[in-house]
Amino acid sequence: MSILRKFGAATVAAAVMGSGLMAASTQAHAAPTGGAVPAAKTAPAATTSSSAIVRGKLQIDRRCLAAGRILCVNKTTRKVVFMLNGKVLKSADARFGGPATPTRQGVFKVYRKSRHHVSRQYGSAMPYAMFFSGGQAIHYSADFRARGYAGASHGCVNMRNREAIAWMYARTKINDKVIVYRS
Repeated sequence: MSILRKFGAATVAAAVMGSGLMAASTQAHAAPTGGAVPAAKTAPAATTSSSAIVRGKLQIDRRCLAAGRILCVNKTTRKVVFMLNGKVLKSADARFGGPATPTRQGVFKVYRKSRHHVSRQYGSAMPYAMFFSGGQAIHYSADFRARGYAGASHGCVNMRNREAIAWMYARTKINDKVIVYRS
């Protein structure tokens, strides 16, 4: 195949699929025939397109409609929604990290649960903690109940309602999906 045809195919693919694939396409053509092709790395999207959101009060990301247990965390509506096989079972108020310590967005998995967790770094209680990204967790916050949205976390998803987070904690398993997004 001539260089011109390769360039044309890569250009068409980039135009159709988005500019992020141009680099991957170019790398694939430049790689030696016997070597491994490096995988293209993409950062999680900072926002979710409006077409990916189900209209309604909760503004659920369509990725949350998949099979299984999923904790959907919408930073715009300030809600955590527990989904089971695409159906809403419980929702509750949440707040997030401040500007210096934002809550990460993307698709994660619960990798650790700790019912009576206390942060070693900040010395604060984190009951019903479900860790999903580094030290970031979904957990109950007595401070949230006292200060409301005026406060902020160090990146965690703080829950206002103790009964709601206890309910979600009891039903969430290790490796369940957590999707953090803006609608």
